[in-house]
Amino acid sequence: MAGGFVSRHSWRVFRRRFDALCLTPLMDYGTYRHLAGEGGTYRFMGGFESTDGHTLWIRGATLTIPVNLTGAKTYMLPMTERGELPESFDPSEEVPEQIRFDQIAALAEGAQVFVGGLVAFREERWTFVSTAEQPLMLIFYDGPERTLAIRAIRAGRHKNEFWNFLTPYAFILGAFGEILVAATYLPRPAFRWTGIVAFIFVFTPLFPLIPPGIVCTVIYRRLWWRARLLRSYRDLARLPLKYLSPGTREGRLLQGERYGGVFFPALPPDLDEAALPRLVPEPEGDKSGWYVFGSLLEELPLEASPLPREPQDPCATFGAIPGDPEKLARWFTVKAYILEIIACLFLGVAVGITLTFIGLIVLMLV
Repeated sequence: MAGGFVSRHSWRVFRRRFDALCLTPLMDYGTYRHLAGEGGTYRFMGGFESTDGHTLWIRGATLTIPVNLTGAKTYMLPMTERGELPESFDPSEEVPEQIRFDQIAALAEGAQVFVGGLVAFREERWTFVSTAEQPLMLIFYDGPERTLAIRAIRAGRHKNEFWNFLTPYAFILGAFGEILVAATYLPRPAFRWTGIVAFIFVFTPLFPLIPPGIVCTVIYRRLWWRARLLRSYRDLARLPLKYLSPGTREGRLLQGERYGGVFFPALPPDLDEAALPRLVPEPEGDKSGWYVFGSLLEELPLEASPLPREPQDPCATFGAIPGDPEKLARWFTVKAYILEIIACLFLGVAVGITLTFIGLIVLMLV
């Protein structure tokens, strides 16, 4: 359980860090030429060119820049087989994997790379570098750069908190402790049942997988998967809000582009999802309209704006959300917590049923 909480927190840090980097300036040739002093925090997107194991070179449209890999947090984000942003998705299809920087050399040249963090002057050149407070974030990904922000936020979470980096050690130590208790007390008649119970609990991690409790375990997994999906939708609903001015539905991107969300009672029926992604599915029975977020025309007020266009910034959110994003995010949060509580109850029932079943068998045999 401790490992599950740690893993969940680490992926929450990943999402928050990436979300914050999307608000930093996008490095290009003009920005690079005017860097001075101590540099600053930037992001850069391009293709993997080469690496010597310590420095990675990323090639963009107008600039090739080095990245010092020491201390960097490096991830891989696979693309779905469909290569698109479906209205509903399977979280297991897009699970980011944290990799060591010495594994980067095995990647194919030309792979897409996102890097964000401090740019400082090192060895007579401006380089992305890590610090103790600000480790670099590198994401190797497939597919269009426009889809990266949505995919990283919705998929950036642990696939199964039950199995994490501490789980094998917890199982081994727990089993060893129970075997030690059983070996100590079984030879002593007065404590025979203590030894028997300790021996049974050696197999505690397998209880959810043993009939008849496995039926409840299947229900638990399904509910937990659904709660994970709702948490992803919650994050996606909040994704465009960071670009908006407080109390309004519009703001400015770093490049000066006007950005905002325009309300429509209904989306044009001939507008397919390729032209306008639906960031989250429309809740059943809710026909409260859609907010479309994207680049706005300068000369028109928000209420009279036509359908927003795709922003120039590839990380800026472009898509439609069914209803008010803040209310929708709260609804997804509440429903996810309820499903998680119910799922945990089913897991407890699975363990209890199996334990009772095993206890009855032991009573009949002893």
